Amino acid sequence: MTRLVYFAWVRERIGKGEEEIDLPSSVVTVADVLNHLKTLGEEYETALQYPDVIRVALDMEHVEHDEPISGAREIGIFPPMTGG
Repeated sequence: MTRLVYFAWVRERIGKGEEEIDLPSSVVTVADVLNHLKTLGEEYETALQYPDVIRVALDMEHVEHDEPISGAREIGIFPPMTGG
């Protein structure tokens, strides 16, 4: 099981702050996770319709979409961040 944590408007659009799911063995990178999540329902597809702007953290460390997820205990999914 992998713990997914959703933040800000991603959380609002999906309708939950976190969940634990079994990811298929074909899901090996962050991009694969985002693509898989979009298949779980309309709310996921809406939240992740622009994957290029989605930020992801593996075990609280921001990573790029080509990063392997092997060994990650928690995957955080964020909208773009702004601020000063």
